[in-house]
Amino acid sequence: MDAIFAPRSVAVIGASSDPKRIGGRPVDFLRRHGFDGTILPINPKTSKVQGLTAYPSITEAPTTPDLAVIALPARLAVQAVEDCAARGVRGAVIFSSGFSEVNDEGAALQARMVDIAREGGMRLVGPNCLGIANVRHNLYATFTPGVEKYLPKPGGVSIVSQSGAFGSYCMTLVRMRGLGVNLWATTGNSCDVDFADAVAYCAQDDETRVIMGYLEGATDRDRLVEALELARAREKPVVMMKVGRSAVGAEAAQSHTASLAGSDAVYDAAFRQYGVYRAHSVDEMFDVTYACAESASMMQGDRLGLVTVSGGVGVLMADEAEKLKLDVPALPDHAQKKLKAVLPFAGVRNPVDVTAQLVNQIDLLETNMDVLFGDGEIDGAIIFMSTVGLVADMNEAIRTGLERIREKYPGRPMLFCSLTEPEGRAAYEKSGFIVFEEPTRAVRAMAALRYFAKSFARAGEDDPIPELPDLSPLPDGMVNEIEAKALLAEAGIGIVREILAKTPEAAAEAAQEIGFPIVLKIASPDILHKSDIGGVALNLRSVEEVRSAGARILELASEKAPDARIDGLVVAEQAAPGLEAILGVTQDPAFGPVVMFGLGGVLVEALGDVSFRVAPFGPAEARRMIDEIHGRKLLDAFRGAPERDIDALADALARLSAFAAHHGAALETIDVNPLIIGPSGQGAVAADGVIIPTRRGGN
Repeated sequence: MDAIFAPRSVAVIGASSDPKRIGGRPVDFLRRHGFDGTILPINPKTSKVQGLTAYPSITEAPTTPDLAVIALPARLAVQAVEDCAARGVRGAVIFSSGFSEVNDEGAALQARMVDIAREGGMRLVGPNCLGIANVRHNLYATFTPGVEKYLPKPGGVSIVSQSGAFGSYCMTLVRMRGLGVNLWATTGNSCDVDFADAVAYCAQDDETRVIMGYLEGATDRDRLVEALELARAREKPVVMMKVGRSAVGAEAAQSHTASLAGSDAVYDAAFRQYGVYRAHSVDEMFDVTYACAESASMMQGDRLGLVTVSGGVGVLMADEAEKLKLDVPALPDHAQKKLKAVLPFAGVRNPVDVTAQLVNQIDLLETNMDVLFGDGEIDGAIIFMSTVGLVADMNEAIRTGLERIREKYPGRPMLFCSLTEPEGRAAYEKSGFIVFEEPTRAVRAMAALRYFAKSFARAGEDDPIPELPDLSPLPDGMVNEIEAKALLAEAGIGIVREILAKTPEAAAEAAQEIGFPIVLKIASPDILHKSDIGGVALNLRSVEEVRSAGARILELASEKAPDARIDGLVVAEQAAPGLEAILGVTQDPAFGPVVMFGLGGVLVEALGDVSFRVAPFGPAEARRMIDEIHGRKLLDAFRGAPERDIDALADALARLSAFAAHHGAALETIDVNPLIIGPSGQGAVAADGVIIPTRRGGN
C-alpha cells in the first residue's frame, strides 16, 4: 500500500503528450504540481511526452517504478499488469473500464488481471476508477479535472470513494470549504484494493484526522469490519455516505461497480455497531467532517449548553438536540442566579437567552460561558449570535473571550453560529473555532462529536463474545421444532421443557410427566407457521384436553398440509407469563449472518420495530441493540408490569449471534418466536424455534 500512496517513482502506461487526455493528465499533474519522485511516461510511439523522456514499455524503463498508472483499453491493461508484475512493480492504479462493471467477459478479464498481480506480489487499485492522491507528497495519480487548476491544501481529511466522480466532487468541496486533504482514493471495481483496504490505510496514517467515505456496497465483510474497528481504535472518525437505500438505488449501485448492496437496515446497524457516522446528505457529511477535523476534542458527555441572542432560535436548537438525543438540562439554581445578576433581562434556564443586551456589553458572553461550564457542568456549547458575526470589532472581543474560556475548560467543544463575512469566519477558524451559519446544522455537528466520543470509548470495552465449544453441526435438511430448540440449547439459550410424542395418547402421557398447563403443537419440518393451520393449542390442563387437542391438530395438519412430513406432536410446558420477544438470524448478502431483535405482537408485525447487529457480538452490544427499539420502555417496569430480565435477554442475543457466526453460510434463517422474557432475575426461554439450514446441492 505504501507503493501506491507514497511511491518514489511513478510510471504512466499509456502516457499522452496531450495533457487534456486521460493518459496525459497524470503526467501533467505529477510534473506541474511538484511530485518530487521520478516520472516515467510509457508510450511506444514517441520518445518524448510533455518534455519528459518516454519509454516504449515498462520493461525498457531505466528503473523499476513503485507505482504504475495504467490508462489503456481493458485487454491492453491486462497485458500491462502482466508486464508490471514481471518487472517487479509493487502497485498499479488502473483507470481502464470494460471489466466486471460491463459483462461476464469483462469480469473474466478482471479476474485474470487479479491472478497475475497476486502471483507477482502486486497491489491493484481499480479498474474503472479515477485514481488516487497524496496531497502532502504532491502525488496526483488521477485524471480528475478537480486538480487541474486548484489543488487542495494539505490537511487531516482523507477521502475514500467507490465512485470516482463523487470522490472528485468531495475533494473539490473539501477544498472549497477551506479544509485540508491528506489521502484520496477512488476504488472503482475494487478488484484488489477495496474500500476497506483504503480505509484501513487511512486509519493507520498519522496525518489523517477524519475519514470521509462514499460506499455503494461492501465487497469483503471481514476486511470492512477490521478496517472500521481499526479506525475506531485509532480514534479516527469515519463519516460515511452509503447509497443504495432504495430498491432502485441498490440496483444502480450493483450495475455501477459490480458490488453487492446489502439490506439498508443492516448497513445502518453495522455502522452503529462499528462506530461509523452515516450521513444522509452531502451537507450533513461535510458538516460532520468539518466538525471532526477542526474540533480540538469530542463531546465527552450528553449535556449541551445553548447560548443565544434569539429566544426562538434557542427553542429551535433545543428541539433539534432532543431529537438527536442530546440533553439540554436546566442550569442549577445557583448558576441561574449568577447569570441573572449580570443579565437581569436574560432567560437563564438553558437555552440561555442573553438578549440584545449583549451587543452593548460583549464581555458578558465570556462571563456567561464561564458560568455555563463552571457551574452548569455542561459538556459542550453552541453560541448563536445571529448577525453579530458580521461586525468586525465585536468579533475580536468575542474570539478573545472564547479563547480564554477554552483555555480554562479544555476538552469541551464550542461551536460558533452566526452570519459572518469570509474574513471574519477565517479569523474564528484560525483561532480554532468551528463556525456554522445555520443553527440546527451546528446542533447536528455537536451530536456527531458526542457520537464519536461514545464510539471511541467502546474501543476498549470488555464485551466478550460467548464461547460455544460443543455445538453440533447443522443437519443437511429441515428440522422440526424440538430439534431446532435442542440446537439452540447447545448455545446456552433457555428453552421450555418438552417431549416429542407420536400419538395423542403418547402426548397425554408426556403431559402428565411434564405437568400442567401444557402447550401442544404439530411437529413438522415442513410447517413453519403452525398457528396458520390450527397446529397449536395453549393452556391445556388435563389429560383429556391434551388427547383431544392432539387428535384435532393431527387432523388439521393432514387436511391443510397433506404433503407435509409429520413427526408427531410437541408436548411442552407452558412458560410462565412474560413479555414476548422475537429473535432472528438472516443471511445478509454483504455482512453474512445478522441478528434481529424486536418485541412480539404489533410492534414487530405492524410497525417493523426491530434492530439488527452483525454477528457475532457480546452482551454489551446486545444491550445497545435492545435500547434502539421504540418499544424499549416495555422492558422496564411499566403500568404495573415488572421490569424484565434484560440481562437474560442480552445474553440470549449474544449467544444467538455466536451460534450464527459459528455456522456461518451453512445457516439460512433462525426464528425464535416467542422468546418469553420473565421478570428481572427470572431469565428468558424460547417457547418456539425454527432453524433453516442452507439448502445444499441446489435443492
